Amino acid sequence: MKVLNLYAGIGGNRKLWEDVEVTAVEIDPKIAEIYQDFFPDDIVVVGDAHQYLLDHCKEFDFVWSSPPCPTHSVTNSFLDAQGVIRYPDMSLWQEIIYLKHRYYGLWCVENVKSYYEPLYPPTEIGRHYCWANFLIASFRTSHNFNIANSRGSSRKGSDEYIKLLGKYHGFDLSHVNYSERGLLLRNCVYPPIGKHILDCARGNTQVPLTSFSISKRMEVGESG
Repeated sequence: MKVLNLYAGIGGNRKLWEDVEVTAVEIDPKIAEIYQDFFPDDIVVVGDAHQYLLDHCKEFDFVWSSPPCPTHSVTNSFLDAQGVIRYPDMSLWQEIIYLKHRYYGLWCVENVKSYYEPLYPPTEIGRHYCWANFLIASFRTSHNFNIANSRGSSRKGSDEYIKLLGKYHGFDLSHVNYSERGLLLRNCVYPPIGKHILDCARGNTQVPLTSFSISKRMEVGESG
């Protein structure tokens, strides 16, 4: 399966994928270098993932996209009160609409839970919203999202903090020279979730049919 992994970061969603040929797109050269170290067999492109999707998506069997999330996050509710006023970045919705109507492979777009009512109803998994053109089965995990994504200022950036986040996401960044290692890890999709979604796309999920929620059959995924 040829997979396009957009806004790849250090590859949290990709970590547990098997039997795939991955092309990853990341705009930050340093982060792309870290990704390449973890996944030496992947093709890594340093560039604009939003444009790369438009130019190349039809070359792949499966597209995963995780567009930038800060302008959509629920944190904007209190940032607005502090004078941080900004529009939502509509590239998220541009990609969903384009994939829904112009791409005929399998696809999933992931983002954080938003402060507004989504334009298309998502599937919720942990702290994520996901839109896809296949049914994503329910997912249960003992993963502690509150700890793994802690932003405690007293620990932020400390070696202990990096070690804790790295343990949850399965990445050792102790050797990485990057000023925001904690942010790299907080931006990761929890690897078992990435694997679960790809398994659902492949139809290999072991979750019984009775556990599927028909309400999760998203409008965005019913045509193509």
